[in-house]
Amino acid sequence: MKLDATMQRLWYQGWPIWLLALLLPLSLFFTVCVRLRRGLYRVGLLRSIRVGRPVIVVGNITVGGTGKTPFVIWLAGLLQQRGLRVGIVLRGYGGTSKHWPRAVLPQSDHREVGDEAVLLATRTGTIVVVAPDRVAAAKHAIELGAAVILADDGLQHYRLARDCEIAVVDERRAFGNGQLLPAGPLREPISRLRSVNLIVRTRRAATNTLTLPSVVAPQIAVAAQLGTVVALAGGEARSIESFRSAPVHAVAGIGNPEAFFAALEYAGLQVKRHPLPDHAVIGGQDIDFADGLPVLMTQKDAVKCRELAAEPRYAGASKRCWVVGLDLDVNAADTAAVATLVEGVLGSSQPKQ
Repeated sequence: MKLDATMQRLWYQGWPIWLLALLLPLSLFFTVCVRLRRGLYRVGLLRSIRVGRPVIVVGNITVGGTGKTPFVIWLAGLLQQRGLRVGIVLRGYGGTSKHWPRAVLPQSDHREVGDEAVLLATRTGTIVVVAPDRVAAAKHAIELGAAVILADDGLQHYRLARDCEIAVVDERRAFGNGQLLPAGPLREPISRLRSVNLIVRTRRAATNTLTLPSVVAPQIAVAAQLGTVVALAGGEARSIESFRSAPVHAVAGIGNPEAFFAALEYAGLQVKRHPLPDHAVIGGQDIDFADGLPVLMTQKDAVKCRELAAEPRYAGASKRCWVVGLDLDVNAADTAAVATLVEGVLGSSQPKQ
């Protein structure tokens, strides 16, 4: 976690300067590789593969959390409302399965398929398939009946041809220091946003509005909101406001733990922060605090804590754990804009490269 915290300070707070100077040559090399790879796909020397169904890619150009997963859940719901059987494909980061692709169910073992995949299967009820090769994952999802493919975090996976690209940007953190990895958080240059079909700006508590030129791409803004809080063991539901009377522990092993903590504080909670690396394995020691205070966690982290609730030695700790829901508030105009984009994609057969 120490290294991760150091890199976060470098990317978003501008220090330590000496480390930035050391990493800039590596970033220059990374930039050349990124541009070369994309260029090879654009001219056809590397081939993108069509899978026979419309493909919508949702991703970002930075590492870390931007609100991409909540938007994928929302978009899957929008597509389902139109009577479409949706297939979500993703890498299955951290999964240890010995065979790919893998279909994912809510009861699947997160250690084999990854925590985000189990969360998506639980929240959407769609076909979810994981594989390092997104093309193989998409083909398997189609075999299972998918009429449209949502590629989660596939913006840089050019081997899978796509009909539409949606980039998600966190308004609060934006692009950090504007440098590419490892000196900055960017996976691709900011100019990459000129070629996407839509930019989704995610807003959280007390954020400043990010200004992007309208010529970059069409843009919408969505607000991430904390929802119902549900007990990890037993399923009791409470409002977020009911936790204001005393301090709470907050555990987050996501791309941007500070966003979760800030949202809890904005809701009026007194938060004891426990950040963990993204996709971190959560053990009993991470939720068992001697003071007996409630422990709040994200839905993604809760996927990794289900087994703890069944362990006798952590029975008491797990009963103090609560899972905080997260939903998107998308206004009618922006919902209509996304629906229009989707309708165009479903009627288009031209791949985007």
